[in-house]
Amino acid sequence: MKKIEYKNKKAFFKFEFIEKYTAGIVLTGTEIKSIRDGKINFTDSYCVFKENELWVTSVHISEYSLGTCNNHDPKRDRKLLLNRKELNKLQKKVAEKGLTIVPVSLFLNEAGIAKMEIALARGKKLHDKREDIKDRDTKRDLDRTKKMK
Repeated sequence: MKKIEYKNKKAFFKFEFIEKYTAGIVLTGTEIKSIRDGKINFTDSYCVFKENELWVTSVHISEYSLGTCNNHDPKRDRKLLLNRKELNKLQKKVAEKGLTIVPVSLFLNEAGIAKMEIALARGKKLHDKREDIKDRDTKRDLDRTKKMK
């Protein structure tokens, strides 16, 4: 079985990660088939607490092409599965100013079960983003010079 993993590239640029967690995600049959086909988009997704449960919002999983009238809604909110202890800890941290929970990646484990890696994050300031861009450019230039030698 090939390894399937999708990353939220924008989250790495926009946020500074404080803590990471691996959570199960509640999906329907057509959703998991679409994920295996690579039809997932993390753009502007985030996690929110509803009635002491953690839900991921704005993750777009396209409808399954071979699905029938029982196909899923692509933009629906999906429940994340974590221990109560972890949920309580995250809920307290999110109450602090400036912290949020963002999905970092979605992958299938060895058993074929979908898991989502989420992170407690703080938004980066403009100067932090500029430093990241500068570091990335210098690394790229160094790699180019090594290849030329």
